[in-house]
Amino acid sequence: MRVLNDKDSTGISPALLQVLSRAIEETRVSHDKLAQAVTELSHLFTKARTALPTKYLDEATRRAGYLAYFLPVNLAKVQMLLNELPYNVLREPADKPLHVLDVGSGPGTGALAVLDWLYEQHIPRAVEIVAVDQSQPALHDAERLWGEYTRTTGVKSATLITTKADLNRRRWLEDLRTRRPDGFDLIVAANVLNEVGDDSAHRATFVGNLLGLLPPHGSLIVVEPALRDTSRGLLHVRDVLLAERVCTVYSPCLHEKPCPALVKAEDWCHEERSWSPPAIVKAIDREVGFIKDALKFSYVILRKDGKTIASRRRDVHRVVSELREMKGEKRAWLCNEAGRSEVGRQDRLRSESNAAFDHWHRGAIVRISEIVRKERKGRQSSMGRIEKEAVVEIVRPV
Repeated sequence: MRVLNDKDSTGISPALLQVLSRAIEETRVSHDKLAQAVTELSHLFTKARTALPTKYLDEATRRAGYLAYFLPVNLAKVQMLLNELPYNVLREPADKPLHVLDVGSGPGTGALAVLDWLYEQHIPRAVEIVAVDQSQPALHDAERLWGEYTRTTGVKSATLITTKADLNRRRWLEDLRTRRPDGFDLIVAANVLNEVGDDSAHRATFVGNLLGLLPPHGSLIVVEPALRDTSRGLLHVRDVLLAERVCTVYSPCLHEKPCPALVKAEDWCHEERSWSPPAIVKAIDREVGFIKDALKFSYVILRKDGKTIASRRRDVHRVVSELREMKGEKRAWLCNEAGRSEVGRQDRLRSESNAAFDHWHRGAIVRISEIVRKERKGRQSSMGRIEKEAVVEIVRPV
């Protein structure tokens, strides 16, 4: 069943899609059973998280479903975030290997994302990646995919080391400190935080231990599902770590203050980025009634050197909602050091200087020269207004 088409995906290389296609064929799991496994896993990941087995990837059919659907989806998320990192962090120094840690790797999600990203970016840098997971069968899949990918692409000087470990115990951390006393240039923890412990303090300790493996120039990417509970859990961990001053936020936040999305219990913060999925994902979507034309996730990139994705200024904001079209105006929610606020621009006030407002999208970083907040009954309105004379720029799209 060769269903992965190299023209159907954004980000993931044709070479990796070919490798995944062959791997899916080798599972000998029918399309119907793949779809059934994906439906079951999706239910466990979203609505029945307390029933999720500890080693859910040990079972062969579930693992095949994960390989066909969740691996390309999660891999694409990681690659999108690699594009956000400072330009030189994965490229230099070119004469030294790039050391990467993939925590809770499953079948090598983060490892393959980094290897494929380096290949697509034509970065001829040696790479050594350590993949840690509690499922030995999933780690075997990671080894097979890695080997097939390097043979298909001819990539040289790429090493994968797999480690089976219980992430809730510290032994694997101690082993890694011994193995890599200089730490890792990049650490990826994709969809693992919500499976570690059951409270923010425990999870903050877990991430803090990962930061202990990070040198000053390194980056830690933490990705979580875009569900309210998992997203808010990540935000709580963010706040704990920043309060302890053990790191700074590179992205997506434009400040180190407590997250304003946690003020109200019904709020959370997540990304939604357009994506053209590979054919196997489209086929399974048609079978089970899902729609995966966009990638939804929550994330934070942490560093120790204070670098940020954009300047920290009061006139620079992150768009944290969709641009909503209403009668006679458009509105969106913004976030920066001043907190979360809603802004709008009436259609009749559209001008050449503020026309970029029409192209705002969730995740974009924007600059607004002035936001007007009028007083009503002696109190300043919470709704900000963009007037005709205001200058609006998109500093960085996603």
